[in-house]
Amino acid sequence: MLNRNNQKGFTLIELMIVVAIIGILAAIAIPNFLNYQCKAKQSEAKSSLGNIRTSEEAYFAEYDTYSSSLGNIGFAVKGTSRYTFSVVPSGSGASADFTATASSKAPGLKTGADDDVWTITKVGNLTNTTNACQN
Repeated sequence: MLNRNNQKGFTLIELMIVVAIIGILAAIAIPNFLNYQCKAKQSEAKSSLGNIRTSEEAYFAEYDTYSSSLGNIGFAVKGTSRYTFSVVPSGSGASADFTATASSKAPGLKTGADDDVWTITKVGNLTNTTNACQN
């Protein structure tokens, strides 16, 4: 005769409930993690564009014009960058201006090349024209 009181373990129903709960938690956590990871990668673009802006202002103070060459202003990326940086000056004298751009490289942050584009202007307006992150 079997004594059911001494049996230990989990029933199939209990195991299925645990698996379902883990699946629900994973469905919520993974997209949030990917979005936070994407935003962390975007900090490279924001930081580097701020450095380009500062370097352009220093260059302007010395030469009374903005440079189209990142090398002339002393900007260089150390290590492997996720972005391609460029700067386009316009005007001259008191009306001189520039726009610096950071574009994600292929394969980009999520879908493809240029899926994340940031720009900054002389006055420090930082804009994100194409955002790879969901929020």
